[in-house]
Amino acid sequence: MFRLVAAIVMISGGAATLLAQSPAIFRWAGDAEGGAPYVEADPSDPSRVVGFDVEVAELIAKGLGREPRFVEVAFTSIDQSIVRGDADIGLSGIEDTPARRAGYAVTLPYYQFREVLSVRSADAGQLRTLADLRGRRVGTLSGTIAYEILLAAERDHGIVAVSYDDDVHPYSDLLIGRLDAVLLDNVLADRRSRTAPGFVTHPEPVAVSHYVGVLAPGNEVLRDRINGILLDAMKDGRLEAIYKKWKIWNDDQRQLFAQALGGESIAPVTGYKTDSAAALSKWDATRRYLPSLFRAAVITLVLSCGAMLIAVALGVGIATGRLYGGRLARMALTGYVELIRGTPLLLQLFVLYYGIAAAVRLPAFVASLLGLALNYAAYESEIYRGALLAVPVGQLEAARTLGLSEFQTLRLVRGPQAFRLALAPMTNDFVALLKDSSLVSVLTVVELTKQTQIFATNLGSWAIPGAVCAMLYLAMSLPLAGLARRLERRWQ
Repeated sequence: MFRLVAAIVMISGGAATLLAQSPAIFRWAGDAEGGAPYVEADPSDPSRVVGFDVEVAELIAKGLGREPRFVEVAFTSIDQSIVRGDADIGLSGIEDTPARRAGYAVTLPYYQFREVLSVRSADAGQLRTLADLRGRRVGTLSGTIAYEILLAAERDHGIVAVSYDDDVHPYSDLLIGRLDAVLLDNVLADRRSRTAPGFVTHPEPVAVSHYVGVLAPGNEVLRDRINGILLDAMKDGRLEAIYKKWKIWNDDQRQLFAQALGGESIAPVTGYKTDSAAALSKWDATRRYLPSLFRAAVITLVLSCGAMLIAVALGVGIATGRLYGGRLARMALTGYVELIRGTPLLLQLFVLYYGIAAAVRLPAFVASLLGLALNYAAYESEIYRGALLAVPVGQLEAARTLGLSEFQTLRLVRGPQAFRLALAPMTNDFVALLKDSSLVSVLTVVELTKQTQIFATNLGSWAIPGAVCAMLYLAMSLPLAGLARRLERRWQ
């Protein structure tokens, strides 16, 4: 017994020693969807990620004596994820903005980039600056410095700012004529020019900023250790070697390194002036953003009402066709319903806007309206079909005995009763559609949720924008629910 206890103690002690000797984990957040040269899945081993930010994270982890571990987080959620404690630092081409400096522990800038303007090759001679693009559509990533610049340029030069959730579709839309220009980082523009010829990027910068690592507020001790590691890597050439490997080294980095090593103060953004929300108090920023939130709420409401009206009409037709149509019609309509219900709404929106663009180039709002309507029509048809089948058979037989035709029976007897039965689930579907309309932001439609996300990113906090967004959604959905309950009582 004594030997057994001694063995257990020895094993436990050995395990504790191994645990103490194993390096701590350095968790860093990034978005592999952003692609090279930042973070992307390794083509030879998709379980790994590669990119220059991956190597910067590994460099930092080695300096800290820790083991790096990648945490996949959507780019727009990295800041909030860091605050939650999902990772120690965010590194994924994260821009140095006044909002981040005010609300987070931000590292020193480790890469300098230029906001550059890309136009179709045929337009390169006449479209060189934002002032040349008056009345034209210019695309960029939402929630970025470039988007803030375009919003300011809307006021100053009368351009139309178009926001995207990724950096691929702005350039593809530029090539097919949906956009007249794209404003993005030179790193992104250079990468796209190698895979999608047909556009020219002007070398003159509209603005200059930097990539930084973002840590949770209050984590300044770790931030300062990381800054020391980055400065050492600038001094001994390790960062330069990483950038040269990924073909992003240029004279801008020599200038940045000299400033950082010399202890100079580095401004977050230089060049085109923007009205940053971070420079205002939260309440002043909220007052400034309220008009844009109200406009986005109107877009959400119009889009939802229009899509629901089309969905109801199509749903009634589909349900009627499945009950009264011939065999081929029933098979075709059933196939449509199962196809729509079996595939994601997001995929359907992408197909309508991007997938068929070579044949039919739908405007973003029209594609959004059709996508929501066609999707919800399938679900509405099942509600109406169930309601039609719920009407007692005895009433249908009585109608036929009275000499009513099938159409008259449907219009005068079956339809009105089915509509009353379908009212409650119809209302529920409309409220769901109101919220699902947030998905159309992937097609460049800036509805309420998208505008709230932009506001929150620029403010550096989700608390106030989230509360305002929730109140606006409730203001739109509660009256509808009240109207439905009133109609139910009246028709009961």
